[in-house]
Amino acid sequence: MSNQKLIELFLNYLISERDYSVLTKKAYQEDIEQFNVFLQQTGDSDFSKVTIQDVRIYLGELNENKLSRNSVSRKISSLRAFYQFLLRNNLAEDNPFSYVHLKKKNLRLPRFFYEKEMDVLFQVVKGENPLDYRNEAILEVLYGTGIRVSECAGIEMKDIDFELNVLLIRGKGNKERYVPFGHYAAVAIQQYIKKARDPLMKKYQKGHSVLFVNHHGDGITSTGIEYVLNQVIKKSSLTSDIHPHMLRHTFATHLLNNGADMRTVQELLGHSSLSSTQIYAHVTKEKLQKNYRQFHPRA
Repeated sequence: MSNQKLIELFLNYLISERDYSVLTKKAYQEDIEQFNVFLQQTGDSDFSKVTIQDVRIYLGELNENKLSRNSVSRKISSLRAFYQFLLRNNLAEDNPFSYVHLKKKNLRLPRFFYEKEMDVLFQVVKGENPLDYRNEAILEVLYGTGIRVSECAGIEMKDIDFELNVLLIRGKGNKERYVPFGHYAAVAIQQYIKKARDPLMKKYQKGHSVLFVNHHGDGITSTGIEYVLNQVIKKSSLTSDIHPHMLRHTFATHLLNNGADMRTVQELLGHSSLSSTQIYAHVTKEKLQKNYRQFHPRA
């Protein structure tokens, strides 16, 4: 079977069986296609004949091209998954990428807002215009639930339970989870629906069920939410810039700083493994060190 056919089979598997997004599929495709080009340029291009020595040469080429450790790690991960698929379907006899273990990179701590900074952001979004109500609701939901921006954009009216104060969230791979939200978020959502969403939907004669809408009444996109957050920062007195994940990082960090256990935070964030959540433990350790130095007489 040709290399191209094997790649197509794997990509179809990612979409049909793993429910991966089109963007994730594209990332895998680029990584595997790049390796395929490397094989064609360096000798035998047959995927099934790749050895650990070929993999080492490929790693050397990636390093020569000055790729970051993160980029190299992602490419190796993509190819490891590809070969696992080939192995399971008897299309290869070995996974040469299973022997590759990159050294751990220096831990990069997630950036987050302090509680006083969040207070500033909530003051900034207050207003009487329809989009002010929307922006406040978006900020309350992102900070109050820790959901991803893409998950926020995908919330539908039927996903909200105001009696139990929970949201049904569809995460990566279409995995569903329930996430609680607090009083502030509940009030902000209800105000937004009454004073912004309903009037906009009526004005532009829209009939969809997406919760958050843009100024034309259409469902807001992830990019639209990023734009909203950037405008909020520009209006504030904060010197920090913002990226969408910062509110998710802030949610997790504040929970842990106030005594939540790691497993609970893992469930709320929708992480499949605890290792993804444990990076936030380093942030809380930083706070412990700061408090220790400030308050202990022998620090």
